[in-house]
Amino acid sequence: MPPPDLLDSSYYGPLFRLLTDMDADIAGLYAEAGIEGVRTRFVGPMIELGRGGPLTIKEIAERRKVSHSAMSQTVAAMRKAGLVEPAGDSDGRKRRVQLTARSRELLPFLQAEWRATEATVLALDAELPYPIMRAVADIQAALSARPFAQRLRDHLAGEQS
Repeated sequence: MPPPDLLDSSYYGPLFRLLTDMDADIAGLYAEAGIEGVRTRFVGPMIELGRGGPLTIKEIAERRKVSHSAMSQTVAAMRKAGLVEPAGDSDGRKRRVQLTARSRELLPFLQAEWRATEATVLALDAELPYPIMRAVADIQAALSARPFAQRLRDHLAGEQS
C-alpha cells in the first residue's frame, strides 16, 4: 500500500483552527460590548500605548516581541480604524503614535478582557496533562537546534529528487 499523499493532509490545521476559534471568541466579546473596529491584534499595542504612550512603532514592536514590519502594519490598520493618531511631540526622525480619545474610552474594557483571557488560558492549561506552554517550549528548543526553515528545505529537496 503506498504512503498517503501529504496533499490530502493538514497536520497544522487543527492547531490553526483552535487559535482562530479562540481569537473569534475574544472578538465576539467586543461585538457583545458594542465595540466596532477593534481587532484582537490591536489590543496588546493599545495596552502598551495606554501604559507608556506615546511610543514609536519600534518601541511598541519591542515591547510586544514582534517584528517592526508586523507592528508597522498593525499600527497602520489601527490608524485607519481611528484608534491611534500621530503624537504631538513627533518629529521627522521619531514618529510617535498615541491613543485617540475613543481608544482611551475603550481601554478599561480591553484591559479587563486581556486579564480575563490570560486567566482563562492559564486555567485551561492547568486542566491539561501536558501544559501547552511546555509543548511550545519543547518545539522552540527543537527548532533552535535545527530551524524550521532548514527542516522545510530538507523535505523540499527530498520531494524534488
